[in-house]
Amino acid sequence: MKIFVGNLSPEVNEEELTSLFSEHGSVSNVKIVRDGSSQMSRGFGFVEMVRKVEAKKALKTLNEFEFKGKNLIVNEAKPGRDRKSAGGKNKSYSKRR
Repeated sequence: MKIFVGNLSPEVNEEELTSLFSEHGSVSNVKIVRDGSSQMSRGFGFVEMVRKVEAKKALKTLNEFEFKGKNLIVNEAKPGRDRKSAGGKNKSYSKRR
């Protein structure tokens, strides 16, 4: 199950987030979203947990939990668009004549 984690302190790294969520079950992947040019944290990320029952426990326990001076926002991740496919070119726009 994929979990959205918001309101992350800028200094939080993937290892710390893995450690926090591992207290509630098996973590398969952690990704903190970073700015493309500066590589600074954008203040949110995603945690994938192996078992749904453990993920639900983490959601309940860690939402509004204070971590590194900030209260986390923890929710089940909503399916989103594939950002890799988003581009600046409009395929339906015809070339200049």
